[in-house]
Order: sequence, then C-alpha cells, then structure tokens
Amino acid sequence: MKGDASKAMLTVQSLRNTLMSTILTASITILINLGLAALSNNTYNASHLLSSGFFGSKSDKTFLLKYGSTSICLVMSFMFSSMAIGFLIDANFLMNAYGEFLSGGYTHTILERGFTLALVGSRVLCVAVPLMLWMLGPVAVLMASLVLVFVLHELDFVCKFPHKHNQCIIAK
Repeated sequence: MKGDASKAMLTVQSLRNTLMSTILTASITILINLGLAALSNNTYNASHLLSSGFFGSKSDKTFLLKYGSTSICLVMSFMFSSMAIGFLIDANFLMNAYGEFLSGGYTHTILERGFTLALVGSRVLCVAVPLMLWMLGPVAVLMASLVLVFVLHELDFVCKFPHKHNQCIIAK
C-alpha cells in the first residue's frame, strides 16, 4: 500500500513539474518573440552601428529571413507548449475524476500527448536560440549550434558511469 502512495505522489509531482516547465516555455517564447519584433523594428534605424563583416550580412532581405525563421520557430514552440498545457490539464482532470490512475486507454493517451507536445515545444525553443543569435552573425550561430548539440546529447542520452569515470556507456 505504501508503494502505491509513493508512485501516486511521484506521478503528481512529475505532472506538476512538466506543467510548470511548459507554462514557462510558452511564456518565454512569446516574450522573446515580442522582444525580437521590437528589436527588428529599431534595428533598421541603427543598422550603421553593426556594419562590420563580423556581424554578417545586414541587408533587408537577409535580416527579414533571420527574423522570420526565428519568429516561426518561437511561434511553433508556443503552439506546441500551449497544446501540451491543455492536454496535461485534461489528463490531470481525468485522473482525478475517475479516482483511479489511468483508468482506461483514453487518459493514458491524453497524458502521453501532453508529455510529447511539451518535449517538442522545449526542443523547438532550443533550436530557436541559435536562430536568434544568427542576427548577431555567423560566429555566434556556430558556437550556439555546437553548444546546443552537446546540451541536447546530455539531455537525451542517459549515461551509466563505470568505476573509472572517464568513459560513458550509453544505456538503452
């Protein structure tokens, strides 16, 4: 009986933590998108300040491509995060309404969709970071992309460390 209570507590905490991080992701994406819109509006007036070759091309078409691709990724992240919030709230309601954890396949499906959409929303936000830095130039994109690959590898693969902490065996 004690094991069931601890599993239920773990489930509720996991659901709550995912819901909070998804709400944070959705809020961050909208704020960054609005900030980029204001920045791009003012950048046309101050484009002579960043005329160095280090910052890359600052033509109108290139800047529109940079802002547009970043904005599309941020809006997609917001959309996925918003849908995840809806699915997770529905799953929470269904779990509490039935009185049993995952009574039926429908509640399980709704919970899976919520977690999947939350994961996709956070990954699209991670991809938008190098695109945002693309506005500063090609060097920033390269560095951010390399860091992003390392961070996503650490998030997606679980390592089992042997006694010698110099090798990582990827767990399956």
